Amino acid sequence: MSEERILTIKENPIKVITQNQTDYISLTDMTSGFSEGSSLIGKWITNKNTLEYLGVWEKVNNLSFNYPEFGVIGRDAGTNRFIMSVGQWIERTQAIGMIVKAGRYGGTYAHKDIAFHFAMWLSPEFQIYLVKEFQRLKDDENSRLKLEWNLQRTLAKVNYQIHTDAIKENLIPKEITKQQASFVYANEADLLNVALFGITAKQWRENNSIVKGNIRDYATLEQLVVLSNIESLNAVLISQGLPQKERLIQLNKIAITQMKSLLESKAIKKLK
Repeated sequence: MSEERILTIKENPIKVITQNQTDYISLTDMTSGFSEGSSLIGKWITNKNTLEYLGVWEKVNNLSFNYPEFGVIGRDAGTNRFIMSVGQWIERTQAIGMIVKAGRYGGTYAHKDIAFHFAMWLSPEFQIYLVKEFQRLKDDENSRLKLEWNLQRTLAKVNYQIHTDAIKENLIPKEITKQQASFVYANEADLLNVALFGITAKQWRENNSIVKGNIRDYATLEQLVVLSNIESLNAVLISQGLPQKERLIQLNKIAITQMKSLLESKAIKKLK
C-alpha cells in the first residue's frame, strides 16, 4: 500500500490509499462533515438501490464476484429483517470495490466509482467537490510522473553520452611507470591524479592551457566515482603507515580494476 494522500473538501481531510494499484477513497472520512457521522455508511449500504449499483459494479469489475449470494441479498433487501454492513457485503459476495481496514489507515474505503456514488447519496454538492478534488489530485500525480519520466529520459541520454565518450577516450587508467612510482608527490591530491589520470594537475594544465578549470572539472562520471573511492582508500592506507610510493602503486591498480568494472558492468548499462 502506498503512502496516504489527502483530499480536502470544505476543510475536511479525506484519505486516499492505493492497494493493488487501485485508488480507494475513505468513506469514513467523507462522513466526518455530516452530523450522523460514519453511521451513514450503514444506512447507505442497506439501501436497495445502493446494493443494485454495487452488484452491477462488481459484475463488471470482479470475475470472482459471488452471483448466487448477491441474488439472495437482492431478495432480502428492503425487508424489515434485512441487515447489511460493508464487512458482510465483502465477505458474502467476495466484493473488491470496498475494503475495511484497521490501524493507521483505519476505516471503510471504496473504489472511486463507488465513493462518488456514496458522495452523491450524501449530497450532490459534496459529490461535485469530491470529483473535482480527486481529479486535481490525479492531474498533479500525472504531471509529476511525466516530469520524472522526462528527467529519467534526459539523464539516460546524458549517461549514455558519458559512457560512449569514456570508451572513445580510453578511460581505463594506464599502469604508472617505475619513474612515477619512485617520485614522491608532495601533494596527496596529485597522488590520486597520477593513480587515476596518469598525470599531475600541473601537467594537465600545461597540456590544456586554453581551457578553464582543472583536471577534475573535465572528469567523466565514472572517473569521479573511482576518484571518490580511491580517496577513501588512500586515507586507510595512510593510517596503515604505507609509504607514498606503495600507496601510489596500489591505488593505481585499484583505479584500473574499478574503471574496468564500471565500463563493463551490465547493471550499469541497464541503468543507462
